[in-house]
Amino acid sequence: MGMPPGPDNPYGQQPYGQQPPPPPGYGAPAYGAPAYGQPGYDQPGYGAPGYGAPAPGYGAPGYGYGPPPEMLAGWGSRVGGTFVDALVGVLVGIPMIAGYIWLFSKMEKTGEVDINGNETMTYEGGPGPIVLVVIGGLIVFAFMLWQLYKEGKTGQTIGKKAVGIRVLREADGSTLGFGMAFVRRLAHFLDSISCGIGYLWPLWDAKKQTFADKVTSTVVVKAG
Repeated sequence: MGMPPGPDNPYGQQPYGQQPPPPPGYGAPAYGAPAYGQPGYDQPGYGAPGYGAPAPGYGAPGYGYGPPPEMLAGWGSRVGGTFVDALVGVLVGIPMIAGYIWLFSKMEKTGEVDINGNETMTYEGGPGPIVLVVIGGLIVFAFMLWQLYKEGKTGQTIGKKAVGIRVLREADGSTLGFGMAFVRRLAHFLDSISCGIGYLWPLWDAKKQTFADKVTSTVVVKAG
């Protein structure tokens, strides 16, 4: 057995089985307190927001993964936004359309036929129509890039802003950024090759997503 502290026990060791009590705060935390200083559920810093905490970007209490159903944009609003974007796109493309009309008006038939039996044509105009087509095409291309930039930065194109909707990341409600907005635009190819079913999918889908939305994990919500 160990010896009590004293002259014959210079190291101050306690007898066996009689160790000193642990210092305050050492060991398991009190019942109901977070373990070892780790933030508890529903407390700031615990990874995902706790139940009832606002989901970042959505501006309303979170109900699990993604926005609550009442925040999802209706199919009619999405169609309206697409229609407005298409209309604005036609207006921006007027110079290019005019250039093509001018170009084809300067095409004349030669009276000859090719190997397929089609009558050949020749261009008899100057460079004006071609220049107008090129400049108009650059304007349309720049407009498309600007639309993608705005959608990635704010969640809204001109059409989406007009009807009061925006596209956001499903996980946290943040905006997509230009790169993901571009990928989502490409993913609409899936909506088209499915005979348009992908565009109709939001009518019965629980999250009102198109195929492109599911691929890119995005949702379209009401703007305010």
